[in-house]
Order: sequence, then C-alpha cells, then structure tokens
Amino acid sequence: MANPKTVRSARRQMSLDDRRREIITAAAGLFDRDGYSRTSMDDIAKTVGIAKPTLYHYFRSKEEILSSIHEEFIDLLLAKEERRRRAGLPPEQMLLEVMVDILELMETHHGHLRVFFEHHRELPDAARPGMRAKRDRYEEAVTRTIEAGVTSGVFRDLEPRLTALGLFGMCNWAYQWYRTGGPLRPREIAYQFWDIFVRGVAKPSS
Repeated sequence: MANPKTVRSARRQMSLDDRRREIITAAAGLFDRDGYSRTSMDDIAKTVGIAKPTLYHYFRSKEEILSSIHEEFIDLLLAKEERRRRAGLPPEQMLLEVMVDILELMETHHGHLRVFFEHHRELPDAARPGMRAKRDRYEEAVTRTIEAGVTSGVFRDLEPRLTALGLFGMCNWAYQWYRTGGPLRPREIAYQFWDIFVRGVAKPSS
C-alpha cells in the first residue's frame, strides 16, 4: 500500500493539467460504474483523494467535468485520425484502424466511452455546439475515407455517409457487451468486424 505522505508529495508536484486529467479519469470511472446522475462532486473528490473545496479549484461543477471527458475523448479520436491521414494509409486500412481506435478504447478509456455515447444530452448548453462540431468533424473524416475507397474502386458504390453510420453502429456499442479478459482482444474484434463489414457474411460463390 502506498505511503500517504509519498502520495501527497507526488500530487503536489503534479502540474495543473496532470491533476485535471487525474480528476477526469477518476470521474469517468465513477460515471461508468455508478452512473452520471448518482455520482456527486463529493464522490469524485474522495476517489481522487482531495478535499471537495480543492476539487472546485480545478472544476467549477460536475457538468464541467462531463464536458472535459467528452473533449478528451473526441480529441483523442481526432488526433489518431489525423496521424493516419498524414501517413497516407489506403482507405481499407484507414477503415480498419477507425474500428481499432473505437474498440481499443473499450480497455483504455471505458468510462470515457460510456460517458461519450450515453451522456451527451447532459452536456451544458454552452458546450454542445463545440462538441457537436467535433463529432461532425470526425464523422465527416470517416465518410471521406469511404468516399475515397469508392472512388479508387476498393469499395462498392455505396452511399458514404450511410455506410459510415453503419460502421459506427457496429463498433460504438461494443462496450456494452465487451469484457476485459475475454477470448478476443479489441484489435482481434476489430479485424473480425472489418471482415464482416467489408466482405459481408455471404459465402463467395464458387
């Protein structure tokens, strides 16, 4: 068990951004486990190991923490997408990695996933336009990947946005049934999803 004095000393050396990230991660875990409405600022402060007045030094409200969880999650997805685009991956590989991104986050950011998909309606009014813009930006990036695949002949001539929505529908809710330690790792699930999505389930005719 960690020495409390050592823990307090380490925390005093944390930057403002590091402390905020620690709070965001703890809150996402609590929202995932107990639900957003049932989690209080007291609960978050106790989990992080700070006094409630200290918590308000970093975040003015639970709603602000919720907004920060959304921001952290979508910014992570957008950064991954941008790195792949700069690398010039072909459309079929880009599509696979989009699936991998979402599914691997089931392990690394499970609480963020649940908050992002289930609690966007609780976002404060001031945060909604910016978040909607980032969600649209990510959706449009995936849609453009599908359009590129259609143009190059890799994909069939399907409606790109509808196809993108189908991909999100396949991956976004996997956290509801995925369990850490199961027979398949997230990347393995992504490969199987990709195979189903790109090649279909019908057996090729001989």
